[in-house]
Amino acid sequence: MKKSPKKSDPPFEPILAWFEANRPLPRSELNFLSPYQLIVAVILSAQCTDKRVNMTTPAFYERFPDVERLAAATPEEVYPLIRSISYPNSKAAHLVAMARKVVDEYGGEIPRDIDALMTLPGVGRKTANVVTSVLYDEPVIAVDTHVFRVAHRLGLSDGKTPYAVELDLEAGIPESVRPKAHHWLILHGRYVCTARNPKCGECGLAPYCRHAQSR
Repeated sequence: MKKSPKKSDPPFEPILAWFEANRPLPRSELNFLSPYQLIVAVILSAQCTDKRVNMTTPAFYERFPDVERLAAATPEEVYPLIRSISYPNSKAAHLVAMARKVVDEYGGEIPRDIDALMTLPGVGRKTANVVTSVLYDEPVIAVDTHVFRVAHRLGLSDGKTPYAVELDLEAGIPESVRPKAHHWLILHGRYVCTARNPKCGECGLAPYCRHAQSR
């Protein structure tokens, strides 16, 4: 068995260089045309696939084309449009409460500040980071299950919590690269470094990956 890279020497530089050379223009796989549509899609995407969300949101956006229209709705009106999404009852309640707070406290504008975003119902740190990273290129890393898994396997973090992993990644990834790195890690985890049966044999990062080297 080959030795794993030292935990004290995360291979950020070669990994980022590989992504830059091979995945230069990553983007979110959620479909959206406005900050309002993005925050709705990200709330719906919790523990649900982007594909399923994209199948659901066109009818949602037609019925509730802006945050004001959603704020005037009830969870009971929202539920039928998102019932194919995971946890539709709680997400329907969160979406309406989020919209009402945006209208009442932020003048109908989705806030840009992470702390302000995290005061909205249904918006945790990951969702806030996604919104600010995708919309405004803020230098933050959203840590979902894919990013958490990939960061550990590559040896970029040994953090026990998503926040700890976020701090490790932000310490090792330059600010200018972080908006892209967020997508790099998510997409790599979604299609290559999968939870079960990761495709190590066809992964260009295998030479730098402690998980691949230990197999």
